[in-house]
Amino acid sequence: MRHLRKLHVQVLIALVAAVILGIAAPEWAVAFRPLGQAFIALLKMMLAPIIFLTLVHGLTHVSDMRALGRLGIKSLVYFEVVSTVAMVVGLVMVNLMQPGVGLHATNLVEPEAAVAAGKVNVTDFFLHIIPHTLVDAFAKGDILQVLLVSILAGVAINRVCGPDSLTVRGIGEAQAILFKMLGFLMKLAPLGAFGAMAAAVGSYGGATLFYLLKLIGVYYLASAIFVFVVLWGISWSIGLPFLPVLRLIRDEMLLVFGTASGEVAFPRLLEKLKRSGCDDVVVGFVLPAGYSFNLDGTSIYMAIAIGFIAQATDTPFTLWQQIGLLAILALTSKGGTTVAGGAFIKLAATLQSVRSLPLGGLGLLFGIDRIMATATALTNIVGNTIAVFFIARWEGGFDPDAFERETGHRPGRSLVRGPAAPIATDEPATPAATLKGHA
Repeated sequence: MRHLRKLHVQVLIALVAAVILGIAAPEWAVAFRPLGQAFIALLKMMLAPIIFLTLVHGLTHVSDMRALGRLGIKSLVYFEVVSTVAMVVGLVMVNLMQPGVGLHATNLVEPEAAVAAGKVNVTDFFLHIIPHTLVDAFAKGDILQVLLVSILAGVAINRVCGPDSLTVRGIGEAQAILFKMLGFLMKLAPLGAFGAMAAAVGSYGGATLFYLLKLIGVYYLASAIFVFVVLWGISWSIGLPFLPVLRLIRDEMLLVFGTASGEVAFPRLLEKLKRSGCDDVVVGFVLPAGYSFNLDGTSIYMAIAIGFIAQATDTPFTLWQQIGLLAILALTSKGGTTVAGGAFIKLAATLQSVRSLPLGGLGLLFGIDRIMATATALTNIVGNTIAVFFIARWEGGFDPDAFERETGHRPGRSLVRGPAAPIATDEPATPAATLKGHA
């Protein structure tokens, strides 16, 4: 009975029950979809204020703003390199396994999602980062817009207010209140995971997906190779044992598995990374930025998708053409949110603009997007967790003792050297026990 009180055990039981219901009574299972939708909506409601208060609270205590600029450059370099490696893994796998060869799907109708996706424009992409008003960024919940407003507000408060001002103390108290609210919502996680998984199995399970099992298998295999080869290697390079890191975020991974949405894991992941020794400023900046710029699973999805569409529709598409399209996708895959279906919409928007592949091929992916989205979200969350640890060690903002308290494993020697002077703050380290009270 004691184990039943643990969140990951409750979620796991809910997922098993959802699969059984989805197979035994598909119509009943689909009726539970609103449970998953409501839970995701509740957590999305919390994202914008949590990102804002976490980042602003960290920035108000930074005493060296030049170090913050250094952190931003390092983060973007890391994101671009690792997401490019993810695309290469996907491109190699789809060309070696050729899941779409022999399907001969040459007469497909364009799905409505592809038509509605619109065109991709580089200028519009950057202009979209700027909200119409300060309030609009929070009303829409756009992560990039909230990140911009948070950085501006945090730097401004840092320059105007002292560390003991009422404004800074109020931000800290507001952050504690938000995480207490989050604790209330997380009690509903098993219900949300049950509803989302039951609806997915009831809608898409069975023979309707049989002809696409090869594609699904190739995608999951590529994602597993990336996680257990590339990300494991990155974790080893900074002296962190990979499996304990995965165990650290197992609750969040189960939630993502059930909902196919990375956003449901964000708030708790934020606090866990702090408790595990990562500097508040690093976590507050890198994790929200990673949700927009470090989408490793999305990169693998897009690389495999364009190869599959070309193969399935018998469209001649050379390796150089694939690389050229991936260069465009490297930009268009950034930004937006990490909800289920987000990768499909980004892919549809890009193909709508470039027109180098038949848009009708997206119809093949549309039916199985929910199954693909699960691997996408899981890969994204693991990738962003490793990114925060990597940048924290690179920046010298990592506490090995805190990591050992959380995981039971002592970090090894990092091959990545931090600067002589890490990001300096005028705030003492937050005790682990205090942070645990917020989760």
